[in-house]
Amino acid sequence: MYGIDHTGSGLMGGFGMILIWLVLIALVAGLLVQRRGRNSKAAAMPLEILDARYARGEIGREEYLSRRADMTAGAAN
Repeated sequence: MYGIDHTGSGLMGGFGMILIWLVLIALVAGLLVQRRGRNSKAAAMPLEILDARYARGEIGREEYLSRRADMTAGAAN
């Protein structure tokens, strides 16, 4: 009526937009950090499994050394 716009612009509207952007940026950053941590664990897991199988006596020394050499040879290339 007197030129006042009730669309949410103003102090609370601006703060709300900043808050929404901060939440979105935090979510994206959290997803990137989570994905990076998952990839680094995936590389070490097969060797850890092999080591655990050897420690439990499920596989012999020759098989352990052969499989370990196969796994590490692929990583060196």
